[in-house]
Amino acid sequence: MTVRLGLGTYRCRDVAGAAAMAVRAGADWIDTAPNYAGGQAEQQLALVVPGAPRVKVSTKVGFLTTVTCDRALRAGVVTASEAEDGYCLAPRFIAWQVGRSQRILGREPQTVFLHNPEHGSMSADLKIQRLYEAFGALEQAAQEGRMSAYGIATWSGFSDGLFDVPKLLELAMKAGGRGHHFRAVQLPLSIVNLAPIAQALDGAGVLADAAAAGLDVLASAPLHGGTVREMVTPELAELIRPGSGPSTAGLAVVASAPGVVRVLLSTDNPQHWAQAVAAVEQHPTMSPDRLRKVVDVLGT
Repeated sequence: MTVRLGLGTYRCRDVAGAAAMAVRAGADWIDTAPNYAGGQAEQQLALVVPGAPRVKVSTKVGFLTTVTCDRALRAGVVTASEAEDGYCLAPRFIAWQVGRSQRILGREPQTVFLHNPEHGSMSADLKIQRLYEAFGALEQAAQEGRMSAYGIATWSGFSDGLFDVPKLLELAMKAGGRGHHFRAVQLPLSIVNLAPIAQALDGAGVLADAAAAGLDVLASAPLHGGTVREMVTPELAELIRPGSGPSTAGLAVVASAPGVVRVLLSTDNPQHWAQAVAAVEQHPTMSPDRLRKVVDVLGT
């Protein structure tokens, strides 16, 4: 399986510049969200992606910016309490936001992710019910041709035990039948968030379950906001991939994780992007035995 590097835009100060750089370098996937870049990420991408038809774009729904809150309130698709919370997964809002993202981007998103559906103080049962209703709204949007697929982008939903892949598939089947459009999961993977990789080496956990179900796994935060560079010693980098630096070694671990098909990196630096492409796409992935040694050294 070939793992590809995609542009993540969460930490990009200049989303349009980063996207243009990535497109020139051959990237075929850009991930964003309406609340990134101070609420301007999709607008900035719209300056680039219309001229790059081969590049697929994924976006998200859930978090509201101040501008989105105002417009959604006027449209009657969020309540005052939802606007105050800055978060909404109600079907009425999802339908509105997916349409808005499509108009802003000037194209149909490839995938729309529910953004951190673990958010909020409600009970686990209510969050699962909210998730099911959101899946129904996304199924309808997919059937109407406003996106190709949907998925979950979560920071802690898997690790906290709110849901697992079998539960998500159960909800998707209930919402859309056998022809459902649930296709992908996005979660943080790095030498900081190593537990899913360790589980996958034993054929268990979210990565193994997703691979068995044919779901795409997108790895977010592979450098954990720069923490990975500080954690990787020269000795650890040499164990991971001889001759590599801290960042490329960290990326190599994520790219070697069973089930991962895409690693998302936020950068607008062409040199950093080229180094990341080499680490993710151009070097052989680590063998399971070597990856297990790294896991054992780092612990989980």
